[in-house]
Amino acid sequence: MAGSSNSFTKLAFATRDRISRPFRVATKELTRGELQRCLRKRDARTLVVSSVVPKKNAVVREAAGRRKIVWLTARSKLGVGIDYPAPKSIGADRLANAIAAARLYGCPAIVVDFGTAVTFDIISSAGAYIGGVIAPGLESMTSFLYQRTALLPKLNLREPKSAVGKSTREAMLAGAVFGYRGLVREIIKQIKHKEFAGRKVKVVATGGYAELIATQMPEIGAIHPNLTLEGLRFAGNLNS
Repeated sequence: MAGSSNSFTKLAFATRDRISRPFRVATKELTRGELQRCLRKRDARTLVVSSVVPKKNAVVREAAGRRKIVWLTARSKLGVGIDYPAPKSIGADRLANAIAAARLYGCPAIVVDFGTAVTFDIISSAGAYIGGVIAPGLESMTSFLYQRTALLPKLNLREPKSAVGKSTREAMLAGAVFGYRGLVREIIKQIKHKEFAGRKVKVVATGGYAELIATQMPEIGAIHPNLTLEGLRFAGNLNS
């Protein structure tokens, strides 16, 4: 299974019941040879792929050889419905997250994926994907400050020691982490209020910065680092 995002491609071998420990490759460094080396490690007969980087799809096809490829799209068997005006425009990774959230945590649910962008995907009480929210990713925001200013440093993101920074770096860190939690908290609040009218909703976090941001947020009920890959496992079972 492979989930390809703009920054990293995450890969894992899977049976029908579980995934192995995943590993990741920078998407820009993903080549046919690199992927073939990965595939030789196990007797993988089917590749289940969620790709949001179309220019890398040819690499997957070439590396797969005669293996079957299941490309996750809105036309695939998903195990969840789609109540959305333009299903083809939904990112495959977001579909995978919706599948896994519905199967593992039940409906309704909100998935917060802390990736290159932070995405919020909503599954209704009826078990249908109904849309989402997209905001800039945490690393993108802090990198922008570093790239566009002469004196602000590049950050290694971690939990701030204080809400008030005693140096430029500490001030930026507090603004990034506490400010980002505020952004996520408000979006969750608005989704719950406007879409679910105060009903109980399971909120699940995944992605690279889920541990850093979501651990301190009681609004988020679960953190699942491999939610997308679990969604691909479920999709593989349904489509192969």
